[in-house]
Amino acid sequence: MSKILVADDEAKIRAVIREYAEFNGHEVFEAPDGMIAVNMCREQRFDIIILDIMMPRYDGFSACKEIKKTQDAPVIMLSARGEEYDKLFGFELGIDDYIVKPFSPKELMARVNAVLQRSAARGDAQPEILTFSGLEINIPARSVTVDGEKVELTPKEYDMLFYLVQNRNIALSRDKLLSDIWGYDFYGDDRTIDTHIKNLRNNLGPYRDRIVTLRGVGYKFEA
Repeated sequence: MSKILVADDEAKIRAVIREYAEFNGHEVFEAPDGMIAVNMCREQRFDIIILDIMMPRYDGFSACKEIKKTQDAPVIMLSARGEEYDKLFGFELGIDDYIVKPFSPKELMARVNAVLQRSAARGDAQPEILTFSGLEINIPARSVTVDGEKVELTPKEYDMLFYLVQNRNIALSRDKLLSDIWGYDFYGDDRTIDTHIKNLRNNLGPYRDRIVTLRGVGYKFEA
């Protein structure tokens, strides 16, 4: 049984998600706005969090930022808006999925279960600390240091770097990166991958060239 937090100001939507989630064997907690959701996350841990974007007091984006300060639970964002900007901004914050309203409760549950499976798989991974000259990547601690200085990455930048390193010296297409890191058929183009790679390189400083661009293919981490 997984603990799910559903934050949405529409009681009917919370009720529908609760019904389907409990039918799938999950335990559901509810929050009518973003601020209550943040406070609940400060008091207890959840296995997955479903956030509506348009909520009073704290919107979904603001709530997500605050929640990520206290726990790294996977997040699925709900929105009545399907604009590309909203989706890209959400993924930059480290969300795991984005679903546009109105949505199918069955599809939502399928995505919830898929995200939970990926999260569990990451948790079962063997601890590993990798060093490449002055670049140290501590996968279980989710930390990266460059010449002894710790660098701060977004959750998805960590996921991207760990995936590249664990598949080092292997050519990885953008489609492969989208599929394996985000875990489902991506909604749009490849720009999110390129943006994450650019930011990642900037954070790696003198070791930026270890992430090699393969023209017409994608990227690889060169050990």
